[in-house]
Amino acid sequence: MKRIVREVTSLTDEDFFIVLNHFNAKFDFPIHYHPEYELNLVLDTEGKRIIGDSIKEYKAQDLVLIGSNTPHAWTGEDGKAHVITIQFHTNFLSDKSLTRNIMTPIKEMLDRSKLGITFSPEVTASMIERIERLTTSRGFDSLLEFLSILYDLSISRNQTTLSSASYIGSIAPFKSKRIDAINAYLYDNISRSIKLSEVANIVNMSPSAFSHFFKKRTQRSFSDYLSDLRIGHAAKMLIETDNNISEICFDCGFNNLSNFNRTFKNQKGCTPREFRSQQKLIIKH
Repeated sequence: MKRIVREVTSLTDEDFFIVLNHFNAKFDFPIHYHPEYELNLVLDTEGKRIIGDSIKEYKAQDLVLIGSNTPHAWTGEDGKAHVITIQFHTNFLSDKSLTRNIMTPIKEMLDRSKLGITFSPEVTASMIERIERLTTSRGFDSLLEFLSILYDLSISRNQTTLSSASYIGSIAPFKSKRIDAINAYLYDNISRSIKLSEVANIVNMSPSAFSHFFKKRTQRSFSDYLSDLRIGHAAKMLIETDNNISEICFDCGFNNLSNFNRTFKNQKGCTPREFRSQQKLIIKH
């Protein structure tokens, strides 16, 4: 049974962006995705937020940027929340415009948004009034203000990505052909044991030189990085398939169930069974 649905948004080809202003919002929409970017501001409630394979609690004020086709959903207390959602096309700015120096922060933020980005409480608080004004403003000034909001968010400090890259199927660019080759190899062989030495051979390095190179480029040890990929892939299977947990364990390259459960809980804060149950609780048919 699929637990994620595709939403058809009301954004048209003639729109730069749309603003949806929901007072007394009801959280009755299942986990969903759509090709448009979405900036979502949730006020006056608390609950759980799902972005990809990230399930986290939020309180009072929550501001998240969600990339194209990234599954997402919120829960909260029905009838009390105020939710403002801004949706905009992936091509609302041309690729050439985004390569201009002044647009680099926005481009990099949009690239990361496929993982979901949450902003600090201070930044969120500073954006509330500006986002609320967009619900009533019209014309060219509203476009300028929207671009200004995106820029200010893109240069803000303490941004946090939410979903694991392997769940989304996207690895942050490292500007290295060798890292790209390594990622492709890891994805293709995720279901089996992978030794550091065999990956080092792909890029013609000794194991020790490869370890140093990999950590310098990714800021992670190879073993931790591979573990993250496996857990992200497992989370995707827990959400999108009905495979039993033992099958998922071995399909993701773990050689025993206890190690899989322990590693999953260390990374996600819950067991695979609890993770799947939380996903089911979100859905309201």
